[in-house]
Amino acid sequence: MKRVIRFCVLGIIALVFIGTLVFLYKKSHQSTVVYQLDSPARMSIVKKTVAIGKIIPRREIEVKAQVSGVVEKLYVTAGQTVRKGDIIARISLRPNMLNVNSAEAQLLTAKINLRNQALDLERYRKLLAEKLISETQFNQFSMNYDLQKEAVDSAENSLLLLKTGATKNSEKVSNMIPATIDGTVLDVPNKEGAFIVETSTFQSGTSLATLADMNDMIFEGLVDESEVGKLRQGMQLVLNVGALEGKPFAAILEYISPKGVTDQGTIKFTIRAAVKLDKELFLRSNYSANADIVLGKKENTLAINEGDLIIEDKLTFVEVESAAQTFVKREIKTGLSDGINIEVISGLKLEEKIKHR
Repeated sequence: MKRVIRFCVLGIIALVFIGTLVFLYKKSHQSTVVYQLDSPARMSIVKKTVAIGKIIPRREIEVKAQVSGVVEKLYVTAGQTVRKGDIIARISLRPNMLNVNSAEAQLLTAKINLRNQALDLERYRKLLAEKLISETQFNQFSMNYDLQKEAVDSAENSLLLLKTGATKNSEKVSNMIPATIDGTVLDVPNKEGAFIVETSTFQSGTSLATLADMNDMIFEGLVDESEVGKLRQGMQLVLNVGALEGKPFAAILEYISPKGVTDQGTIKFTIRAAVKLDKELFLRSNYSANADIVLGKKENTLAINEGDLIIEDKLTFVEVESAAQTFVKREIKTGLSDGINIEVISGLKLEEKIKHR
């Protein structure tokens, strides 16, 4: 029994001894850590923000009718160019029969009154010839007759407007809808045969066409509140249109909204920029686009990778190589950053090496 115990103790001692030898061997052959080095370099740093939005015409209007009825004829299609005054559509009037009946009654009453005024005027003319009334009195009766003639003309025109959309002496017809600006027809929402409602003080009326000047386009987008304070009117923008990949457009910032809006839980501000058009490329209304806005730019400045920085208590440090694989922490002053590289204002020289982190 004692022999077995002694054998076990010796075995444990042997295992511990062998393990110690293995540990010491591995430690003596452990490789030394070699840190990678970075070097400062001179480069251009551009800090920019991105606004997401769309490209729209500066002037885009809806043409509405001044009469109710049915679209009898359309003279334009989407994509067509029109001039101000060109006829867009003709409306077949569907007047309210109560209004027509009232207008006919007014016309009949006006004609009866005119007939009576004519008889009275003839009688007064005879009295004037017999010098039983003065010329002043006759002129008053003559004026009443002329006024009644105008009342008949007005009643006739009112009835004609209800039935035909035009008066006797008018060159314009209310059921012929003209273009109100020079531009391109973007949309014709109602087809021939559709019923439309007139524009009034109580309703905007039915839209017959949407017109826009496609030679004057703007970018409209949203900028985060953290960046809007850095924007100024007149700044250059580079527009990247999703549908025209690889074909950027230049734009000039001309409007920054004084009031923010909530977008996906954050406050953003609307901006607008005038787009410089390319004659070889056609920009369609409502193209989605991203605008790169340059907030700051430094040319040929000393810079390092921003990932090599050490931030402690609002101070900025880097580890500078003082000897082979030996580093000293040094405070530096930094400037403009583009999110990858950062400008070094002081504390580091171009020929020095720093530890890559």
